[in-house]
Amino acid sequence: MNDHVFGVILAGGSGTRFWPLSRERFPKQLLRIIGERTLLQQTFERLIQHISAKQMMIVTNEIQAEPTRLQLNDWKDDLTDNIILEPEGRNTAPAIALSALQLLHRDPEAVMVVVPADHVVKASKKFMKAVLFATKLAKQGHLVTFGIYPSRPETGYGYIQPNTRKQVGSQGAFVGYSVTKFVEKPNLPTAKRYCRSKNYFWNSGIFVWKASSILEELALQQPKLSKILNNLARHVGTPEFPASLRKAYGKMPSLSIDHAVMEQSVRSVVVPVDFGWSDVGSWGSLEEVAPLDKDGNVRNGNIIDIGSRNSVLFGERRMVATIGLDNMVVVDTPDATLVCPKDRAQDVKAIVSLLKQQQAPEHLEHRRVQRPWGAYTVLEEGQGYKVKRIEVVPGKRLSLQLHHQRSEHWVVIAGTARVTRGEEVYDLQAGMSTGIPKETAHRLENPGQALLEIIEIQNGPYLGEDDIVRLKDDFGRMPLVR
Repeated sequence: MNDHVFGVILAGGSGTRFWPLSRERFPKQLLRIIGERTLLQQTFERLIQHISAKQMMIVTNEIQAEPTRLQLNDWKDDLTDNIILEPEGRNTAPAIALSALQLLHRDPEAVMVVVPADHVVKASKKFMKAVLFATKLAKQGHLVTFGIYPSRPETGYGYIQPNTRKQVGSQGAFVGYSVTKFVEKPNLPTAKRYCRSKNYFWNSGIFVWKASSILEELALQQPKLSKILNNLARHVGTPEFPASLRKAYGKMPSLSIDHAVMEQSVRSVVVPVDFGWSDVGSWGSLEEVAPLDKDGNVRNGNIIDIGSRNSVLFGERRMVATIGLDNMVVVDTPDATLVCPKDRAQDVKAIVSLLKQQQAPEHLEHRRVQRPWGAYTVLEEGQGYKVKRIEVVPGKRLSLQLHHQRSEHWVVIAGTARVTRGEEVYDLQAGMSTGIPKETAHRLENPGQALLEIIEIQNGPYLGEDDIVRLKDDFGRMPLVR
């Protein structure tokens, strides 16, 4: 592809439909659901076959920025300035508009290939051929999306009806049609009728267009949003941009790009494709993309089963034993377990809503949390205390930080710990311990060749992760964890 084509990956998912494996701070795109690479990594690798890593834009949010950067660490030098952080979620229209605004500042002829970070595409070569064709249409001013040939009457997807009498271009197996209408997720009888007609396609949520074209159409269809964008455009590339962005996002309406533009625009074009696509929308749809055993089960982890059929059996660490299940979902993690019929898997998001209402930590993050320097696991917590196991990989160190609300006590169980406490710097070996009073600047480092493991005991009236004031950090993270 030429220098004007940019990949834009939307990576700000909320992590509801794959709970308990996904969490708000660790959503579906960060999971290894199929294969050894996460969905985000697979999406990135699919695009860089034809688009330079330096021309990839990642749109995410502040609480997911750290794990996103960590998963794309192999390309960190190319992505230094290419990760866009939304101050808050406002759906796909503002996210796409923000990336278009920045790309237009960088290249007036920029063509955007907009893809969700959490979809599966089995035939990467077919996908890129379709993108090449869509790029030609985009350069003519069209707003292109891909329509997927439906394999079943799915009620969880939107549908697109093409105007088959109005072609806008063709090349080999690909044809672009003007769009007659977009349809929201239909009921089952309607979905069956669409499948029988063979004139409706699933809405893939993948788009190709010029940055200038989508901003022009937003000005036409969404003048309120466009006015906010125009005010923001003055600050792109300046030191004032982050503050201006935060202010602007507070005023932006929450809109999907389909509602905001595609359903109304005369420039909308659909290209029917067949490249093995799935949005893996729930545990129930995992069978579309994952290997099945002889009884039609998806099995992952330490599973012992007798006689189950057509079920999803997922264990993270513990042994999971199942007997005689039929069309069921069982997902076990260290702090939460889900059991439901497969046809109710879409309702998992309702469970997440209940957890949020109850302020239960299980919706937010796992007990084991990855960090650029290693990981930590919450072992136990109660009123006024929390116990963590901290693992620091060789040569890495945590930020120089302090806490206003808590003190900490560290016990080394393996490896060598280099401790900074105020003006002191000293080493601890296995079996040794030290205390860190609150309001004291401190840092933990692994100077050795083996993994450093410590037990950290926190005490204080408030033990949240946002009571971390970063003074210095090797990974360029924000001064305050949010």
